[in-house]
Amino acid sequence: MVRDITASISKLNTENTPLLTEVPYPCNMYDFIAGKIDRITPTEVVIDAGGVGYLLHISLNTFEVIKSEKEIKLYAHLIVREDSHTLFGFATVNERQMYVKLVGVNGVGPSTARMILSSMSVDDVVSAITNSNIAALKSIKGIGPKAAQRLVVELQDKLGGIGADSAYSLVAGGTQTEEATDALLALGFSRPAVAKILTRIIKDKGNNLSTEELIKKSLQLL
Repeated sequence: MVRDITASISKLNTENTPLLTEVPYPCNMYDFIAGKIDRITPTEVVIDAGGVGYLLHISLNTFEVIKSEKEIKLYAHLIVREDSHTLFGFATVNERQMYVKLVGVNGVGPSTARMILSSMSVDDVVSAITNSNIAALKSIKGIGPKAAQRLVVELQDKLGGIGADSAYSLVAGGTQTEEATDALLALGFSRPAVAKILTRIIKDKGNNLSTEELIKKSLQLL
């Protein structure tokens, strides 16, 4: 078996493929790290946990939460690559979940994902993706038009449970959209799925549809 594994690794090397990619959530090696802050900057923190110093890369949002604390608990995500093992730390489970979703998007690396979460709150990211707000996403350093579009396309129906319910509210549509959303949720559909479909309908048909029309068209697509 060891011989088979070695052969597989050799094959990967000959194909110029990284030996390891990022570890999927949940991270089996580290779930959280708690201890005293040894030193901290806006981009990283060293936590003294039982006499061992753990260096975790953090977003500005996490920095704002922990900068005045002496003892902290950060939820961790480990990125494993051929030439490095890098820990990222997050003040909340929600922020970690969003980070894992972001790095799963083609073309969005660990540093870019952290930049997104340094520029916007988790709820703001959810809202921008839900409402296909390409302009808001493009305003983030490192995110161009294509990357912004990929974020929307790949994540719009995959954010359920991340962020507050209010983050999934649609900007366009007014009262009719809110009523249609409530009705579809009552029928058992998930909020992200409802938001995605209603956004699509409003984009295609405009904002003048009645609540009943929105519901009927949604049921045809859900």
